[in-house]
Amino acid sequence: MPNAAITGWGEALPPAVLTNADLSTFLETSDEWITTRTGMKERRVSHVSAIEMATIASSRALACAGIEATDLDLIIYGGCSNDEVVPNSASGVQVALGAVHAGAMDLNTACTSFLYGLSTATALIQNGTIRTAVVIGVELITRYMDWSNRNVAVLFGDGAAAVVMQRSEREEGVIASVLGCDAEARQVLRVRGMGCSYAGIGVTLGDTVWDFDGQSIFKRAVKGMSDACERVMRHAQVSGDQVDLVIPHQANLRIIEAVAKYAGVPMDRVMVTVQKYGNMSAATVPVSLVEALKDGRVKPGSLLLMPGFGGGLTFGALLVRWGDRVTPLGTSSLDFPPLTQSALEMVNAVRSRQDPGGRSSAGLQAPVFAETRVHART
Repeated sequence: MPNAAITGWGEALPPAVLTNADLSTFLETSDEWITTRTGMKERRVSHVSAIEMATIASSRALACAGIEATDLDLIIYGGCSNDEVVPNSASGVQVALGAVHAGAMDLNTACTSFLYGLSTATALIQNGTIRTAVVIGVELITRYMDWSNRNVAVLFGDGAAAVVMQRSEREEGVIASVLGCDAEARQVLRVRGMGCSYAGIGVTLGDTVWDFDGQSIFKRAVKGMSDACERVMRHAQVSGDQVDLVIPHQANLRIIEAVAKYAGVPMDRVMVTVQKYGNMSAATVPVSLVEALKDGRVKPGSLLLMPGFGGGLTFGALLVRWGDRVTPLGTSSLDFPPLTQSALEMVNAVRSRQDPGGRSSAGLQAPVFAETRVHART
């Protein structure tokens, strides 16, 4: 059976940095409070759209692989940040790249979207449907963050990264994958105010209330990611000491440490970027992969373990055997336009458009039938 090798990679990290000190100017928090609980020191705020970030990352990945956009058969846009729902975001990337022969699909499993996208592209390459794909992980969360809620406002940031996957006859690429969903508890992580459930009640983008049960999420994230790691390693018949590098979803430093312990991999073989970029949801794993390549932590033939967890509550883990090349074949000229505002100024602009003090939870209830169904299952 053919395999799907990762032959190109690129990231798009907005230049505007939002520090813990910046957050303390409008939230009751401090650098110490945030760092001790999450490991985060700063995160990025984008001054361009999610599609623009995804296009920059994809262009860099294509140049790295040494191929043209016209060589693409498929674009997978992974994330829960969409400039529009119709048309889909992947089609926006297609036209921006000039990938005229590529199909275009959005894939939303929240923070695991990139992992689900890698698994999907691998299957499509293996069954002969396509030969070449770009898989993107991208989020623009700062535009719809509830900036009045300290529990979530300190966690998330913007960013994007992409990889090119190509048909290969060698044993490389995704060699095993486990995908799952702990849906019985899906309501512990929910963004109210986005979607058809809220149509007709005067809700606008950015006017959101986040349901975020931190304790439950922590326990379920550790369990879901750890179980997925155990299952995927058992399937591939490898042990933790054979894994060269773990590249996990960067939700929280304590979660990362717990998952690495369960997987039997010491922290010196775990890629951690949460201190620099916070939780970029679907973008964290691909950005961490690109950073690991830049830092020389991925070697030819490396075995990589990629676990993730996100809203839904989706989880998964992939084992990736790296190929021979760890350096780009070329570079892209696409880049971010110059900044005209600081990260804090952009966040304050979003805050000024939100309801004073934040919209009440009662004003953003999902339909009765949905709530009744969820409660009936718990």
